[in-house]
Amino acid sequence: MATEAIETSTFLKDKAAEKRRNSADTTCGFSIFRGPALQRFATAHMFVIVYGIAGCFLAMAFSYFTGTITTMEKRFSIPTKISGLITVGNDIGTVLSSALLSYYASRGHRPRWVALGLVIIAIFCLLMWIPHFFYGPGDEALRLTEGYGMPESFAASLNTSITDKDDSLCHERESSCIEEVGDYTPIVLFFVAQFIGGIGCSLFYAPGVSYMDDNSPSAKIPAMISWSSFLRMLGPAMGFSMVSLCLRLYIDPFKKPLITTNDPRWMGAWWLGWIFLTIFLMMSAVFVGMFPKEMPTAKARRLKADGHEDIPLAERSFQDMLDSLKRLASNKVYVYNIMGSILFCFGYMPYWIFTPKYIEIQYRQSASTSTLVTGTVALGFSAAGILISGYVISKYKPSARAMAAWNFVVDYLTVAGMLFYVLVGCDDSDRANSLSIVPTGDSCSASCDCEYVYYAPVCSPENITFISPCHAGCTEKVIDALGKAIYTGCRCIGNFSSLASLPNVTSLASQAQIAMDGACPVDCDKQFIIFLAIMCFLKFVGATGRSSNLLLTLRCVPSTDKTFSLGFSSMVFAVLTFIPSPIIFGWMLDSYCLVWGKTCSSKGNCWIYDTKSLRYTMNLVSASLVFLGSFWNIGIWYHAKDMKVFDEEEEAVQTKQVDGIELKEKPRDATIRK
Repeated sequence: MATEAIETSTFLKDKAAEKRRNSADTTCGFSIFRGPALQRFATAHMFVIVYGIAGCFLAMAFSYFTGTITTMEKRFSIPTKISGLITVGNDIGTVLSSALLSYYASRGHRPRWVALGLVIIAIFCLLMWIPHFFYGPGDEALRLTEGYGMPESFAASLNTSITDKDDSLCHERESSCIEEVGDYTPIVLFFVAQFIGGIGCSLFYAPGVSYMDDNSPSAKIPAMISWSSFLRMLGPAMGFSMVSLCLRLYIDPFKKPLITTNDPRWMGAWWLGWIFLTIFLMMSAVFVGMFPKEMPTAKARRLKADGHEDIPLAERSFQDMLDSLKRLASNKVYVYNIMGSILFCFGYMPYWIFTPKYIEIQYRQSASTSTLVTGTVALGFSAAGILISGYVISKYKPSARAMAAWNFVVDYLTVAGMLFYVLVGCDDSDRANSLSIVPTGDSCSASCDCEYVYYAPVCSPENITFISPCHAGCTEKVIDALGKAIYTGCRCIGNFSSLASLPNVTSLASQAQIAMDGACPVDCDKQFIIFLAIMCFLKFVGATGRSSNLLLTLRCVPSTDKTFSLGFSSMVFAVLTFIPSPIIFGWMLDSYCLVWGKTCSSKGNCWIYDTKSLRYTMNLVSASLVFLGSFWNIGIWYHAKDMKVFDEEEEAVQTKQVDGIELKEKPRDATIRK
């Protein structure tokens, strides 16, 4: 009797422990932050909202980095190919973490893994801000403000001549150049930050998407994905808008600049947004981490469903991961989808990373304008495409073949748009850039030491932009009543007596060879609007294929391999696309550079590009890659003929009447039938 009592007591204790464990798995909150007040938020819809908002902040962070690349290049004299190398730090972190972390996170507390990823991305934002904290705005930016170095206040007397200590003017050649020791610490910090950000993205994406899919009714998944993607799409719009606002402020907001935002030398407060992004991401991590390991309704559905039980985390081994990998490698739909996506993403990568920079150099727009239109107007069309496609898929429930066919159409429309990009160029900008180059050894400035002069463009009366007053052979500088600099004695500029009528210019200056401060104005607004219209069209079309592509990825693999398949595909994309593509296209941009910000210690950043050659090369290469990737959709279309995307387990149980007897039909399984 005593033995039976002990066994009964042990059994009851085990059942009670199991009940508590099961209750903890479906309970919202952590530690003392639990209770009925929080438990009512344990729904799939609420997770989609919170996860989407967190994704919005994550997308804000990476779009903010994209929008400030040009300014960071100017501030720290970074060539574009090095910027591309910094960018791939994110993908190297993804390569080294995504497959392994996603595999073991698949049976852990996935919301807390996602929260950990958000904390890591917050650290990434903090590291991106640190270089400004240690290095400040820099001398090159401060020399363009009032009160720095030699006084150039607007209250200076009219026609005051400034020739001393102005290195931008023509001066005698020096026999030697004092070479400064190059400081690569900011570049290393940026790379480390991107590397850490890649690990955070691995923890955010794969566990989060699979958790949403496993805890939502299958019929509602397209709408869930669309709304989650829509909220994430708001991130780039908000991020680029933040970039636009920050870059309108000077890099040192407490000093008054002598130039405007339209001046190519303008450096905005690129560092300011990182502070706010760190706070936003830390707050969102707390809310995501409060969701339960499994939703109560999802657990009820799982316990009622037929099929094998999940393997506990303790039993998962490296051999299990190899078995999962073999299953994925033999899945033709999965493999073909990855291959097509690799080529598409490789070709589309420069538009994701360098679009603001492309607009700046091709259409002569300011950095704030470029980031604003990229993040608001264009991405607004992306958001519309995601919502519309999600609605259509949820309402009409197209087959897997129909989705693959639409992806094929999307690829070809994308290729057509890229070819139109080639034709939308600004001839005035192309011509101005080619005229800016002064041949080496030109007699008019041969006696001037201009090799290491800061980029300070001046405009001649014949509307030709020179790299600096030194390259124009100018020997003196005067300030008019409006504070505008006028350079005189410019030997490379013809003598135009008609300038004598200009106010605030002395007779001697008007008869001399003159140049005005700043680059010559170029009107590319018409071409810019056409480019923007094509870009919005491509954003909309491309977004319509996003939900269908993700659905094919989720439905073509068994549920036990879902999280691992997402993590593994992220690793493959990083190795074959996200790492090499930014480096290759960054090298491509640098190869068409005409004027470098050369210093004694380094080549520095590029100031002027061969815009016409760059436009042809970049767009044609990208279009070719997307065109090649489109053919893999044919293979997906063929092998997806038996794949089920939707099932009826969430709908009312279907009934049939046979001889007056009501028969209940069992829901169809959403698997690939081979």
